[in-house]
Amino acid sequence: MATPKNDLIEIDLETTSPEKVRAGVLVLGAFAGGALPPSSQKVDDASKGKLSAAIKRGDLEEKAGSILLLPDLAGVEAERVLLVSLGKRSEFGDKAFRDALAAAAKALVNSTAKDAAVTLADTDIPGRSQVFRLQHASRILADGAYCFDAPGVRRAKKERGVQTIALLTSGKVTDEAKAAVRRGLAIAEGMALAKDLGNLPGNVCNPPYLADTARALGKEFKLDVEVLEREDMKKLGMGAALSVGQASAQPCKFIVMEYKGGGKTKPIVLVGKGVTFDTGGISLKPGANMDEMKFDMCGAASVFGAMKTIARLDLPLNVVALIPAAENMPGGKASRPGDVVTSMSGQTIEILNTDAEGRLGLADALTYAKRFEPACVIDVATLTGACVIALGSVTSGLFANDDELAEQLLESGEDSGDRGWRLPMFDEYQDLLKSNFADMSNLGGRPAGAITAACFLKRFVDGYRWAHLDIAGTNAVAGDAKGATGRPVPMLTEFLIGLAEKRAWGAGGARAA
Repeated sequence: MATPKNDLIEIDLETTSPEKVRAGVLVLGAFAGGALPPSSQKVDDASKGKLSAAIKRGDLEEKAGSILLLPDLAGVEAERVLLVSLGKRSEFGDKAFRDALAAAAKALVNSTAKDAAVTLADTDIPGRSQVFRLQHASRILADGAYCFDAPGVRRAKKERGVQTIALLTSGKVTDEAKAAVRRGLAIAEGMALAKDLGNLPGNVCNPPYLADTARALGKEFKLDVEVLEREDMKKLGMGAALSVGQASAQPCKFIVMEYKGGGKTKPIVLVGKGVTFDTGGISLKPGANMDEMKFDMCGAASVFGAMKTIARLDLPLNVVALIPAAENMPGGKASRPGDVVTSMSGQTIEILNTDAEGRLGLADALTYAKRFEPACVIDVATLTGACVIALGSVTSGLFANDDELAEQLLESGEDSGDRGWRLPMFDEYQDLLKSNFADMSNLGGRPAGAITAACFLKRFVDGYRWAHLDIAGTNAVAGDAKGATGRPVPMLTEFLIGLAEKRAWGAGGARAA
């Protein structure tokens, strides 16, 4: 399988005093108003107040993430000092920390230097441990170095910037600190896979390509991989999922990946929407920006990314990934508005709009998930434009039938900076899915579109804890920086790492502290 390159950065821990470290760039933090963290203060002392003087002159803006490059600073071994604003000290927290790291990462990847030392993770954050800071610094710096090399595109070769980073820490380099860096790098690696898959064009990343990607992951990490073909899906009664791709020349696939690291404990099942290109089918989308419909498989991409991360970390969990993969095309065999299909659960669905197709594949995947007797099931999908209207591109929509599961995911989102917001699924919304010709319709109308989509999925959840993430607004960005974001890999992996390291799911599915 031909995969695009993704060169992630090398990150290690060092205890060298910052003014003595030899590197192309030394990254330091400074608070608005001139207060300096201890590591920056050491450099200021060594340079006889040059940092303080630059800040006092107003050379560094106060907003967190603002930067100032100071070359050849006297008294400092590093060739350049990159000063990064941490914002106001009284307001310094997770967001300012991430903003500073993201700005540093962007500067480093564009730098002419080849190596760097970064002190930002040594700056205290109220309520956060050193382990937290190191994990997130590693992830953000590595993610900042991501570069998508589009296959078949000729570009002038650009010399990359910083390729190795030393995270400077004033404390002892403990096993916990090393593990934190390893986790951060593994999460960034999972995000990179999710971005690669999302960024590939639809004529490359199609259902067979996703199947090949699963097989490659299985070979690399010893995952059990099964790919169900159209005939297999027909035998299982997956009429809903098959209806999505029946007009495409690319065959539907139903991909199953199993990571077995948790002994006899019940698995967590991740389900990812894998519509590799969505024209809308007979209910054809407008032509403007339709190229972005290659991102309609970013739910599947994020599940692939999460599986790579947990396998890389060898987490003591059992995790199953289910990917209903299809290409939604118009054509003589396409589903029509008004068609009725029978799902794997036996429930019938009237297709009012063929552009509400992702939920059809997810419906059969949620039914299939029951056979694993899961501890919980989380599906991830670019499901509704309504979620974009409700939450924009900042926050993913979260729905759940279990309060504890919802709270865990929300907490994982806050900790990772990959936030979600819980929306309701009151029974009254189910009335909007009524059909005169089937058990339900696949569309609830314009009002509460993200909610009725979740209510539709809920009808296929049978006897297990379940959460649904609508990432239609967070999976990709448009404009000059157009591309997949790798979300919600950070939220998913933070959740899974938390289960593995803090809270173990017992054989009966109960959670123990």
